Amino acid sequence: MDPELIRDCVHCGFCLPTCPTYVLWGEEMDSPRGRIHLMGQHVEGTPLTDAMAGHFDACLGCMACVTACPSGVRYDRLIEQTRAVVEREHVRRPDERAIRALVFALFPHRRRLRAMRLPMRLGRRLQPFLERVNPSLGAMAELAPAVPRPVRLPPLVRARRRRRARVGLLTGCVQGEFFPQVNAATARVLALEGCDVVIPPRQGCCGALSLHSGREAEARRFARRTIAVFERAGVDAVVVNAAGCGSSMKDYAEVLAGEPAWAARAGALRTRDLAEFLTELGPAAERHPLPVTVAYHDACHLAHAQGVRAQPRELLRAIPGLELREVEESAICCGSAGTYNLFQPEAARQLGDRKAERVLAAGADVLVSANPGCTMQIAASVRRAGKGEIRVAHTAEVLDASLRGLEPGMLGRSPHRG
Repeated sequence: MDPELIRDCVHCGFCLPTCPTYVLWGEEMDSPRGRIHLMGQHVEGTPLTDAMAGHFDACLGCMACVTACPSGVRYDRLIEQTRAVVEREHVRRPDERAIRALVFALFPHRRRLRAMRLPMRLGRRLQPFLERVNPSLGAMAELAPAVPRPVRLPPLVRARRRRRARVGLLTGCVQGEFFPQVNAATARVLALEGCDVVIPPRQGCCGALSLHSGREAEARRFARRTIAVFERAGVDAVVVNAAGCGSSMKDYAEVLAGEPAWAARAGALRTRDLAEFLTELGPAAERHPLPVTVAYHDACHLAHAQGVRAQPRELLRAIPGLELREVEESAICCGSAGTYNLFQPEAARQLGDRKAERVLAAGADVLVSANPGCTMQIAASVRRAGKGEIRVAHTAEVLDASLRGLEPGMLGRSPHRG
């Protein structure tokens, strides 16, 4: 925990109304400034207690406080440093250790995740039983989406018109295994906009889940491998369609600050969110009318961590016939937050229910989300509210439908099996 970063906080309270856990519970120690106070105590010699670790664990890492802070406090860096300290110094209960070991043995590894897709889906039928065994197992079953048909992407998708750029595509772990149609749509959109799209077949986890959970060594290992993979690809930029992954990749230089050579290589890697990249590139392909009403959900690691808010809306509004509606309390996290909804399922459900209520109030045909965790979290919350299945599409899928002249009824109804 960096004492200089801690001292930047003047405890003004601007962060309070933006913090999801403070909004839920009104507890000072479950606000950013309260947690920073606890960080300061630990730096000054107070041992890390179970209660302190609990307050740090309860933080979603959504970075809404970073957006709201007038003093520029780097809470994003502070909470990452603090989580690493918690992982080193705090002794968790055996059941907590077992669940964390399961999650990190599974989710960052695509082959293992692929093998677990159907069991997780079938586990939804056993969700009440799993909930009694362990709330995290119940949450895992509840969140599991339908098993998708496999989508095999070639290592290179050629530009469909004059080539304007050569980009790499991060396929991701959860995105690649649970929402492969999003990656396919992303590649098509980029190709239609004049990009050669390089899709390295042996790319692995970017390290986002590990970084956000204090697993520093693991995060650095994944970061180094990802950098090397896309260096070999020889691309102008790496395009990312998952908010949490893009946020982590943009932080690689800081993550690898203790390894100057790797930090320099990280700094040379140009990472862009899909909406950010397409807005910078400018449109070239014709947009066909898409008469549909969509509500756009701001993923925290896109809006707060990357500052990408206007670009997705600009792309959506440029589609003829599309009506864009806003979701109330868009700055408040849906409760997904990487692995948060697995490790803190009760708080995550409270936030998910709150978000689902506001999404449904928008009255849109389709919810647009740019992060797989948010998609699963909101869909599960809507089901829990007894509202059935909600149609959710990624920004890339909406653009793909317009560029290819598809029917709006196709959005959010991707083919599945099982």
